[in-house]
Amino acid sequence: MTTAHAPHSWPGFGRVIRLPGVYAPQADSHFLAEAIGRENVRGRDVLDLCSGSGVLAAHAARLGARVSAVDISRRAVLAVRLNALLARQRVTVRRGDLMSALPGRTFDLIVSNPPYVPAPHAALPGRGPARAWDAGVDGRALLDRICHVAPRALRPGGTLLLVHSAVSGAETTVRCLTEAGMQAQVSDRAYIPLGPVMRGRLAWLRERGLLEPGQDKEELVIIRAVKR
Repeated sequence: MTTAHAPHSWPGFGRVIRLPGVYAPQADSHFLAEAIGRENVRGRDVLDLCSGSGVLAAHAARLGARVSAVDISRRAVLAVRLNALLARQRVTVRRGDLMSALPGRTFDLIVSNPPYVPAPHAALPGRGPARAWDAGVDGRALLDRICHVAPRALRPGGTLLLVHSAVSGAETTVRCLTEAGMQAQVSDRAYIPLGPVMRGRLAWLRERGLLEPGQDKEELVIIRAVKR
């Protein structure tokens, strides 16, 4: 049986229920929430892709958006529903693999904080907490797929906001979205202390040249892409 943790107050997000194995709000969540706040979302259709705990979906709903949220994890779907109720916000939640959960739907804004941490193994975990962050040896297993499917799910003039670590290739994301017909750029950068997952893989990340010797901070980027 899945046991919910008691609601915990998260700065900027209010009270949030944690479920085991579901990604908790972290620096990248707050970073993306700030970017969402700079968009005009009131009355717009917004999709939170790879929603995790659902804090970004609830945040967009508070700003007046009509929000849908998608995650492949059953526990994440439950967490999104619980946290939307806790926030007293209406969020339509679907379980599925990216846009397969909402075939044919289009949106004014898509936001995503997907798994993006490079891992020593190519196979993606099918369960457990690592499912929320492991993304193949280059960290792009989900990023490349989102770059492929998101442009088709955006209306003309629609926007994608995608957050990930620079170690996963910001330039590659910009190039992929540009090739898909989007006007893409790195709109925001932030430096944060390495988290426990990155610290646990320091030797491997340095061996692959993804982190410099002595580097103790990680660069986060937000890619903002507009459909032409």
